[in-house]
Amino acid sequence: MDRSFSELPLHLFHHGENFKLYETYGSHPQTVDGVDGYVFRVWAPRAVAVSVIGEFNAWSETANPMSKMFDGQSWEVFIPALKRYDSYKYCIRTADGRTLYKADPFAFHAETPGTTSSNASKIYDLKKFKWHDSAYLTARRHTNIYASPVNIYEVNLHSWKRKENGDYYTFRELATELVSYVRDMGYTHVEFMPITEHPFDGSWGYQVSGYYAVTSRLGTPEDFMYLVDAFHAAGIGVILDWVPAHFPKDAFGLYEFDGEPLYEASQWDRKENRGWGTRRFDYGRAEVVSFLISSAIFFFEKYHIDGLRVDAVASMLYLDYDKDPGEWVPNIYGENKNLEAVAFLRRLNEAVFAYFPYAMMIAEESTAWPMMTKPTNVGGLGFNFKWNMGWMNDVLSYIKVDPLYRQYSHNKLTFSLMYAFSENYVLPISHDEVVHGKKSLIDKMPGSYEEKFAGIKVFLGYMMSHPGKKLNFMGTEFGQFKEWNYKEGVEFFLEQYPMHRKLRVMVRELNEMYKSIPAFYEIDDSWDGFEWLAPDDASRNFLAYKRKDRQGKEVIVLLNFSGEDYKNYTLGLEKGTYRLIFNSDSIRYGGTGAMRKRIFKTNKTFSHGKEYSIKFDLPKLTCVYLIKEQ
Repeated sequence: MDRSFSELPLHLFHHGENFKLYETYGSHPQTVDGVDGYVFRVWAPRAVAVSVIGEFNAWSETANPMSKMFDGQSWEVFIPALKRYDSYKYCIRTADGRTLYKADPFAFHAETPGTTSSNASKIYDLKKFKWHDSAYLTARRHTNIYASPVNIYEVNLHSWKRKENGDYYTFRELATELVSYVRDMGYTHVEFMPITEHPFDGSWGYQVSGYYAVTSRLGTPEDFMYLVDAFHAAGIGVILDWVPAHFPKDAFGLYEFDGEPLYEASQWDRKENRGWGTRRFDYGRAEVVSFLISSAIFFFEKYHIDGLRVDAVASMLYLDYDKDPGEWVPNIYGENKNLEAVAFLRRLNEAVFAYFPYAMMIAEESTAWPMMTKPTNVGGLGFNFKWNMGWMNDVLSYIKVDPLYRQYSHNKLTFSLMYAFSENYVLPISHDEVVHGKKSLIDKMPGSYEEKFAGIKVFLGYMMSHPGKKLNFMGTEFGQFKEWNYKEGVEFFLEQYPMHRKLRVMVRELNEMYKSIPAFYEIDDSWDGFEWLAPDDASRNFLAYKRKDRQGKEVIVLLNFSGEDYKNYTLGLEKGTYRLIFNSDSIRYGGTGAMRKRIFKTNKTFSHGKEYSIKFDLPKLTCVYLIKEQ
């Protein structure tokens, strides 16, 4: 055994302050008395006995018994002559006489779900991969992410592409296929739906069994490192979906790990997440805090990721989440706030930013919880970004309405500016919005085939120019009509049809335009970067506004969400000459090309509170951008 091992890591673990538990627990190579092998450590405080079983000892429950460590709660054993990929589990004897066979909560690798019935962990050393992203990491440290373009392509790695026989593309194959695609499309970041190990494909990865293991369905940990390294070589950031809200009740996992609730809450009202059929973590337990924060730190440190999107934050914050009256107990103040979860989230963000100041910590939170993206020292939760679910719900509700009736829902386009600068927002059109009968983004659009394409183009023009960072789910970029199916690849064959192909051309060029025009991203958090020009023309489903950068340069945005072409629409602007730089109705993008004029000069005609104005002929369902030349 490692005779130099100190008590400090365990002391910090039991006080909720060890954020690198993966260096202590799990399996690690070690040499004892000149003999190479692996040391195993596991936390199981109420176990009567624990042993390591595996293929190396014919799964014998008595061959490699573990001994209690000096904290009285953890167990360890050294086993010689083991090698990478050897499968193992912990055999735990409970106080009531049961025998449990548990996967290692700290394993770096695991058996591929479905290949055997054991769901065993695998020995794996993470120290052999050679990274090539030092230049990227250096640049990242000097980047102000708030004033930078962030345009995220959300991907499910299991279903972005499938091979003809239905097999997955591996991490290394995706390093060629996906990286080149994302780079060509002009996105700045990718966000992977959960890639941590999970037993059930249908959970999309959101029911995690391995908080330190990337899924073996797509390869090894080094293969995933290779994928991240390839994205960084292309200048693209990597964000992971991370799930600290709950875990599944599979017998081999965290569920009642030593025979009783350990990682999950023990209180009757906090234990279960009924809607998802899962267990909630116990955020009031110091060891669970250490476990979860260590998982977050692990992916930044070992996999060089750029950010985490923290899933289901609302389910953590509220004691009455998905509960009826009488099914929950108020906190000590008589409120529905989970005070332990609040403290955990603050500590999580403090720890991540202490180690990785450049990190993106993005909350997926669906309520109006205040100060989500404000620092903890002023009472905030400490995230630096939050998904703008209110904007998403409003605008998706709006675009489903027939243009004839949109005038009655006009406020759904404008209301977001009432709170747009209260948090640092990401505008999400995510996987959740294109499943379960909600329809794909293009199929939400009313009207004919051509009108659906016009509708998605004007919407994307609006989204790209609205304050906030951007996120779109795979398939949106070329107008997939079919809802996302996790069992199938995205329908790239649609690009053989002109309208789909031209939509992707528009998205690519819009992405590049977003990155090249600071007015679209430099000031996303205040009115200094935004000005209404025509917010209230509901009867014509028309909007106009300015985006401004720090040097005062402006982009004028005009949006016609109606089903009518407008002739000589008068819009008040400062005196000058304006040039068209984007037109979603361009023939190049599959539009009509009806708007041929490129240069516009103001006339001395009062409109919209301004002394000068321009008259436009604006086709239906069209977005245009203008810049002032003089």
